[in-house]
Amino acid sequence: MKKPLLGISQGDPNGVGLEVIIKTFQHEFLFENCVPILYANPKTFAIHKSQLNIEKPNYVLIRDVSEAKQNQLNLIVSSQESFNVNFGKVDDNAGKEAFLALNRMMQDVKAGKLDIIVTAPLDKSTVKIEQGFTGHTGFITQFLNQSESLMVLYNDDIKVGLITEHIPISKISQTLNKDLIVRKLKIAHESLKIDFGIAKPKIAVLGLNPHNGDNGKMGNEENEIIIPAINEAKENGVFCMGPYSADGFFGMKQYTQFDLVMSMYHDQGLIPFKSMAFDDGVNFTAGLSIVRTSPDHGTAYDIAGKNIASNLSFTNAVFEGIKSFHTRNESNAFLENPLKFSELKRERFRLEKG
Repeated sequence: MKKPLLGISQGDPNGVGLEVIIKTFQHEFLFENCVPILYANPKTFAIHKSQLNIEKPNYVLIRDVSEAKQNQLNLIVSSQESFNVNFGKVDDNAGKEAFLALNRMMQDVKAGKLDIIVTAPLDKSTVKIEQGFTGHTGFITQFLNQSESLMVLYNDDIKVGLITEHIPISKISQTLNKDLIVRKLKIAHESLKIDFGIAKPKIAVLGLNPHNGDNGKMGNEENEIIIPAINEAKENGVFCMGPYSADGFFGMKQYTQFDLVMSMYHDQGLIPFKSMAFDDGVNFTAGLSIVRTSPDHGTAYDIAGKNIASNLSFTNAVFEGIKSFHTRNESNAFLENPLKFSELKRERFRLEKG
């Protein structure tokens, strides 16, 4: 089986990104499953490794993905500036370094050189490339000239998708519309089949308002937007149910009956998710032309440089990316070469006279 080429962006150098990357690739069994290529500032990498006071991993410096070595951590230089790492500090220069690594990696994605990408956390407030930058998901989707994607966070127990992502609470209601929900449900349905290998996905859809609006007393979005969207999605072959009132849905653990829960906004889905899966959860971007994962945590400035950050979520992101890559390839191979249809014919039997 081919080892996929796995690109990794370093994230914010003042956060825990490089720490969890280094801790993950201390383990040699990772190299049995992928060819990792880290996009980073080598001087910053050295500072983090020294801070951790560990010997492995060492990297091989390469200029292009085609030079990547098996059983090694490969490094492509995204910046050679002498960046002054200041652990735990919000810094626009750190945002610049994070973006340079991301942008360099995405150039290779666009050129078709990578199979999987895993992004380490950055601080959105320090990335000054354009007004309205809201994070990896939107940037990667736009960079690849794709119209839409879906943020999904998951572990072994639950998957949560977001209809809206990083927008203010005050703008959620005016952002929601039937077509948006239908499009996101379609992406979720297809991704569950192709990326996760679930033949007949079941999706739960949450309402927006407390008690689903209580028959319009606390909002009409359920009746006017969400229910019509669910009905249209069903007509298009998506098996989805709802809307469910979020508090009761999570309180009664109804999520165990579904393959994915579709949340109307960020905190509605991610507060319960991170209460259950903060240490081991994975962020997956559904609907992209390439498999993309990341850990489910941020820069964690409060523990940066202290050698106490857990790499479990990042390691899971690497393994889940590899798993989804192979599942997607198997799904696509099946779709390209389906079993031939054979019409059943009724056989006639008769007893011969003895």
